[in-house]
Amino acid sequence: MRLALILLWFAAVAAHAAPAQRIVSLAPHLTELAFTAGAGDRIVATVEYSNHPDAARNIPRIGDAFRVDLERLVALRPDAVLVWESGTPAPTVERIRALHLPVVSFQTQRLEHVATVLRALGRLAGTSEIAERAASDYERRIQELRDLYRDRTPVRVFIEVDDRPLYTVNGKQIMSEIVELCGGRNVFADLNELAPAIGIEAVIAANPQAIISTDDTVPDAAATWQRWRHIEAVRTGNVYTLRSDDIARATTRLTVAAESVCRTLDTARQRLRAAAAPR
Repeated sequence: MRLALILLWFAAVAAHAAPAQRIVSLAPHLTELAFTAGAGDRIVATVEYSNHPDAARNIPRIGDAFRVDLERLVALRPDAVLVWESGTPAPTVERIRALHLPVVSFQTQRLEHVATVLRALGRLAGTSEIAERAASDYERRIQELRDLYRDRTPVRVFIEVDDRPLYTVNGKQIMSEIVELCGGRNVFADLNELAPAIGIEAVIAANPQAIISTDDTVPDAAATWQRWRHIEAVRTGNVYTLRSDDIARATTRLTVAAESVCRTLDTARQRLRAAAAPR
């Protein structure tokens, strides 16, 4: 409801405002979405790790996920500062607002939010035609995957986002939604925190049938899990590694990530069937 109210307000304001010409993006995925919406050439500054598309690498940096150079931000005279509602630190957003700079906040926690934000960015920059094409194509591809995999045999999945300490995600995180889209069931979907730390004992008790690791610091997740062969996923060879940059960023590249997850879970189903077959 909150997101809907914010976007309704934003649409009303945008309808009477000139297109933004000087945009600052304070989140890598918002930078990428702005390019997808046809507004990449309006971005005058961004933050570290804004590396998609390639053109984003050339944009000046004024900070990272934890700090922003406010003096440089003011000097840029932006007419829109894009912030991530659940990612940009609240104190940072408050300081920017206190400087009377125009903050535009976006939530990108669900698959549907990608298309919503694309359309909002199109209205902001006056590039709605480009943004609408991108949003519609994204929605079509996600729906095709949803239709294709909706009747697949459920697979219990553990999503590993870090190994030291061991972190996962709950059912409200976009990676969990992708797993669900592909017929998987996040074994920690019911936890309260968005990205909770857990113990190995909890994973053993959940006994996932597949483990998907997005921890880029682990070169071979399957080898790392071999000591826990009493977990069904390990015993059946169903430990997989996927690039976090593809699956964790709320951009249109999630369609490619979802296709990869769906293929991975189909492989897991095959191995589970083979392991259960009489010998």
